Amino acid sequence: MSDVNTRLEHIFQQVVRRNQGELEFHQAVKEVIETLGPVLEKHPEYAEHKIIERICEPERQIIFRVPWQDDKGEVQINRGFRVGFNSALGPYKGGLRFHPSVSLGTIKFLGFEQTFKNALSGMPIGGAKGGADFDPKGKSDGEVMRFCQSFMTELYRHIGEFTDVPAGDIGVGGREIGYLFGQYKRITNRYESGVLTGKNPSWGGALVRREATGYGAVFFAEEMLKARGESIEGKTCVVSGSGNVAIYAIEKLHQLGAKVVACSDSNGVIYDRNGIDLELMKQIKEVKRQRVSEYVKSHPHAQYIEKGNVWDVPCQLAFPCATQNELDEASAKVLVANGLIALSEGANMPVTPGGIKVLQTAGVSYAPGKAANAGGVATSALEMQQNASRDAWSFEYTEERLHKIMCNIHRDCFETAKEYGQPGNYVVGANIAGFRRVAEAMVAFGII
Repeated sequence: MSDVNTRLEHIFQQVVRRNQGELEFHQAVKEVIETLGPVLEKHPEYAEHKIIERICEPERQIIFRVPWQDDKGEVQINRGFRVGFNSALGPYKGGLRFHPSVSLGTIKFLGFEQTFKNALSGMPIGGAKGGADFDPKGKSDGEVMRFCQSFMTELYRHIGEFTDVPAGDIGVGGREIGYLFGQYKRITNRYESGVLTGKNPSWGGALVRREATGYGAVFFAEEMLKARGESIEGKTCVVSGSGNVAIYAIEKLHQLGAKVVACSDSNGVIYDRNGIDLELMKQIKEVKRQRVSEYVKSHPHAQYIEKGNVWDVPCQLAFPCATQNELDEASAKVLVANGLIALSEGANMPVTPGGIKVLQTAGVSYAPGKAANAGGVATSALEMQQNASRDAWSFEYTEERLHKIMCNIHRDCFETAKEYGQPGNYVVGANIAGFRRVAEAMVAFGII
């Protein structure tokens, strides 16, 4: 085993050397690699084919200029990205993120995670991610449209329903997907519905897609609690963020009888001991596109904590649904001290390595994002199925399919962790189960 660990450390150091300064990518790779020693022991053919080395290197990386004109007539220039990480299981699949923090390292970490997440979903899709350092906040609809059209004018030549199928992510919702699809249709002269997911249901989108990531994170938490002999009903919950994932995690938690007492945005935290008023929060975030501080104008009994830490609020269940590395070791210790029993990641890599260690040491059931938030991409794959068959499914049927997929992901993670001698360790279970599916396909295809 020591030889295997030495080999894995060498692989990781090689990744660091070849991807200098991309700290989030390093973090994502390290978190997976350090769990794979037992797999190489059991499957030496993976080492022979250098599967880990190949899986850490994206199949393609595209960077391009995105010029556009703002409402004042001034020319603006942003940078666009699309990284196709691995297509062993199907066409590249992963979202587009529009946010000022987007860099190549960010996109690579997300694409790497997406590869394993998509494999865990059981759907025939590979892993990719893309985006731009463009901020839709504060922009007019016209500015967002012109940016999306310029972005797609380059991206269109690299995507297709059998090649690469982007979707939404942070900063890319129904409005942006509409503008992107419209430009793709205009350039290609094809109504290729399956080329983008996250579309409006009225023109090819799937019902439940908007809700899927948040719902899925809750479904996974529900399965974790069942494995502990507990239930979601009656539990006090905290959800970070107030975007798409957070809002629909709150919705499903309410439907299952839990009480969500806090959520947040980048400016501060809302704490409502009576439970978050979901309809009001939807109005604030989805209709008016305002900050969560507006909540207290309608509910003066609630508390707004400017620049507060949502993880200071006592809870039994936690759902990080905002962004990467938002929950550190110190916050994890506070959550544990306040009675946390389970945490399910709605965002990608929101808990730092130190935070994960604290949670696992304390016996908290911890669900990594590649398993817990796979509901979004799984429902995107269901949208692709509907597009391919020119069909449209009901909300109830699609949610039933999503629920079954999340239960299957939990089962695979739980059983794999037990198989490799670490029962209850969902990090080990998710990493190994996802890796094995991709590895088997890569071995079958030969050295390509």
